[in-house]
Amino acid sequence: MNVKSFTVGRRAAVAAGLVLALGCGVSAQASAAGSVTHRSGGSGAKGTVAACSQEVLGVSATKEPADSRDARHLLITVQNAGDKACNLYRYPRVRLGADARTTVPVIKESDPNPGVPVTLAPGEEAYAALLVAGGARDEYEAKSITLGLQGRKPGSSAGKPIDVPMPVDTLYADDGQLVTYWTTAPGFALDFIMSK
Repeated sequence: MNVKSFTVGRRAAVAAGLVLALGCGVSAQASAAGSVTHRSGGSGAKGTVAACSQEVLGVSATKEPADSRDARHLLITVQNAGDKACNLYRYPRVRLGADARTTVPVIKESDPNPGVPVTLAPGEEAYAALLVAGGARDEYEAKSITLGLQGRKPGSSAGKPIDVPMPVDTLYADDGQLVTYWTTAPGFALDFIMSK
């Protein structure tokens, strides 16, 4: 697996987001980009790894590309800051803005291993790409990003909603929003939204 290093600006943004989310100095680590390894790290038999929750995750969101004028494409990064492996199931349930009526729809094709959770060992990261505005109608201003984690069983939740630090003061969202499944390869997730 090839290691893709973050640019200095991106690394600082991820680290700042993790510090804001956790209230302590958790450093961001570069993650794999080449081939997609959906299950990484972890130990023990299947079913013995707990679901990741807000209690053990640091969370950030960065613009892609980092120097873009608008914030249409975001990379959501979570890092396991706990001392045990945990599982991320399916995709994040994202709400843009306090008045969002529904969660952002998922890109079904973005899951290379359906039904297999992403396992994060301590210090490891996972990613989901978020298309904030797909060029559709009904644009609105969003001043918050809320992320919900899914539990082992479809329809269940793991922990409480997480307030994600905003990469900009205001996002201009519309009804063309999309999010990807969790993955350990940021480039893989971004491929699904960057052409939109």
